[in-house]
Amino acid sequence: MPLDPINLYDYEARAKQVLPHNTWDFIDAGSMDEFTTRRNRTAFEELTLRPRFLRDIGEIDISTTVLGEEISLPVMIAPAGSHMVAHPDGELATVRGAGMSNTLMELSTSSNYSMEEVSEAATGPLWFQLYHRGYDLTEMLVHRAEEAGFKAICLTVDTPVPSPKERDLRNQHTRAFELGNFRAMDRPESEISGTDETPGWAVSRAVPITWKELEWLRGLTSLPLVLKGIRTAEDAHIAVESGVDGIQVSTHGGRQLDSTMGAIEMVPEVVDAAKGRAEVYVDSGVRRGSDVLKALALGARAVAIGRPLFWGLAVDGANGVHGVLELLREEVTRAMAYCGQTSVRDLESNLINIPYGWGPGTMAP
Repeated sequence: MPLDPINLYDYEARAKQVLPHNTWDFIDAGSMDEFTTRRNRTAFEELTLRPRFLRDIGEIDISTTVLGEEISLPVMIAPAGSHMVAHPDGELATVRGAGMSNTLMELSTSSNYSMEEVSEAATGPLWFQLYHRGYDLTEMLVHRAEEAGFKAICLTVDTPVPSPKERDLRNQHTRAFELGNFRAMDRPESEISGTDETPGWAVSRAVPITWKELEWLRGLTSLPLVLKGIRTAEDAHIAVESGVDGIQVSTHGGRQLDSTMGAIEMVPEVVDAAKGRAEVYVDSGVRRGSDVLKALALGARAVAIGRPLFWGLAVDGANGVHGVLELLREEVTRAMAYCGQTSVRDLESNLINIPYGWGPGTMAP
């Protein structure tokens, strides 16, 4: 009988064995040459920890808050569409797994189950990830999310145009399941599809949204607003001046624009520009508990995982998602112990060595 997975890479290997080839490529692929997807990992590996010893580490607390919501570890479920490609229970299994680990799930606009169905299955906090689909659809989605008990709106801003992945084009990949949030709506496919799900290059451009629309969006709801996909100090500065509550630094897993820095490389300048006026989170490339500690040491409040949630789903549904999160919990706690830290809310400075050239706060060569 095979041993239980002992790290996220074990989940990855098992998921690849059980998923069809084209489904695996849909989950695994990045855009174009997949440089950014790879760099999301290599950038984490360039950061190294500075361990501290001979300290009392009998009590280590890795719980934290995100926009006031308590979570038991600083790892959230990132928004990603089409969970049913990995498991028939889709987002219902994912949200149950997140609840078993007492953490937050960000639900995608492009989920296979509706936000109401996911909310009904949830035992932990939820954010709704919003793709702007035009004024009427966006207003409908935001009002439904608020009524369903979601705690924040997370607006994805880094998909100005569709960007089908080349592996998907070669496989002639098309979406296999309906989008739950648009069930029974008589709307053109181009209006409701996410940029990740298009069958080819000849697709409608995404509905544009600019900084001036943020005031309109804020007027729709009293929920906090997080911008997902901010990658520069310049945009982070505008974001906080616009009154956003959170910034999620993200490369979309390298699935949209290629040839950028890894997400973790962008965190220092975004944190510096935010100056504590908005919480900062990061996704893309998190695979180890040490990655989580590195992100927190750079000023992020929490991280979010994307592809690993599909690995967990494919291997064992809700229990697999829970298993992925619990492995990260164990690894975060161990990394904290080796660095002599007892609370993720009160980390010491100088926990990591930062490569020269990473922006504000960079160490000299």
